[in-house]
Amino acid sequence: MSEDLSPTFVTITDEDGNDIELEFVDALEHNGQKYMAFFPAETEDSDEENADTGLVILKAVTENGEEMLSTLDSDEELDAVYDLFMESLFEDEEDENP
Repeated sequence: MSEDLSPTFVTITDEDGNDIELEFVDALEHNGQKYMAFFPAETEDSDEENADTGLVILKAVTENGEEMLSTLDSDEELDAVYDLFMESLFEDEEDENP
């Protein structure tokens, strides 16, 4: 029982060059594509009133042999994958609370 339960953080750069720190929540595969879910990390200098605390879903894509994270292509894709993550997260929560 040597599971590492410490959170995993990644830093991504948006299209405006701003660095955003995200906390990894879960990953799943859907239609042959790997998706990852994150929550924005709380930092000391973040503005809590303006913080976007929603689930961030990105997909893993390979470019030039390197795995990168990318936004989803459509709202339909986002909706389908979001629903899968919600099912998975709530299923895990139910398993923890008998």
